[in-house]
Amino acid sequence: QVQLVESGGGLVRTGESLRLSCSASGQTFSRYTMGWFRQAPGKDREFVAAISWGAGRTASYSDAVKGRFTISRDNANNTMYLQMNSLKPEDTAVYYCATDLSTRYGRAISDYDYWGQGTQVTVSS
Repeated sequence: QVQLVESGGGLVRTGESLRLSCSASGQTFSRYTMGWFRQAPGKDREFVAAISWGAGRTASYSDAVKGRFTISRDNANNTMYLQMNSLKPEDTAVYYCATDLSTRYGRAISDYDYWGQGTQVTVSS
């Protein structure tokens, strides 16, 4: 059974930074694509970033966060991170990590097989 646990959310002001963590267990972490999604109140869950499993560890980002957020992973510690800089009020959402056991490296919710419970990020203006 794959388990994902997010942490690091909180309340910050516009322009500040946060780093989210996603701890994984029950899988061979290094073999799978990992992703971050977010869901704001009243909106659909949306793609934020993904990172591939291979040695090259390529990353992709949504246009909304490109240049401000950085996704990374530490395979030795089964942990993925999302460094969020220059935060804006529109970044306020619950952030979820997810794992793609088929390594599709996609952006759709359906591309991911297991999800964490989410961590709240609130950015005040």
